[in-house]
Amino acid sequence: MKKVLIINGGQNFGHSGGKYNQTIAENTFEVLKKFDSVEVKITHVSEGYDKNEEVEKFVWADYIIYHTPIWWFQLPNGLKKYIDEVFTAGHAKGIYMSDGRTSENPKINYGTGGMLGGRKYMVTTSWNAPETAFTLPGEFFNETSVDNGPLFGFHRMNAFVSLQRLESFHFHDVEKNADVERDMKLYREHLTSVFEKELKPELA
Repeated sequence: MKKVLIINGGQNFGHSGGKYNQTIAENTFEVLKKFDSVEVKITHVSEGYDKNEEVEKFVWADYIIYHTPIWWFQLPNGLKKYIDEVFTAGHAKGIYMSDGRTSENPKINYGTGGMLGGRKYMVTTSWNAPETAFTLPGEFFNETSVDNGPLFGFHRMNAFVSLQRLESFHFHDVEKNADVERDMKLYREHLTSVFEKELKPELA
């Protein structure tokens, strides 16, 4: 039995009601239900949480799936606070032990003190920006992908606690040109493909 923690980072703030990421989280749950060998827990950050219970969930999980909108090219404040509080509470309690260095040789091995080795994570993001803003010459992000640009720090954060990355999925143009049915179908196909590969030995 594999264990999956879904973290829904959507929230109600400004003109955002958090419904889009709620829909993504629901689709994630529906896909994972089809696998008999998967147990799922969900944290909706906007509903509140106990940081120590969340640490236990990270330690419990084999897979963590983050769902987040991107606000001003960064994580929303609620999800950032969640990560700050939960990861800090997880020091020496299963998330990370140290930054990995020793005082004898402090110039090397930074970022090797994580305690979540053997676990994997995936992230979805939702953007007003169209995909072409990242891919076309002369457009806003200078042909830099979401993962190598705005999410670079997020991915290194997960590497710091020894999580291994699975392929991301990014929802684009969700305000001016949304096609929720199409995009959720593509996402469900992506998630199914990822977990069919991950669970293949257990499905055989």
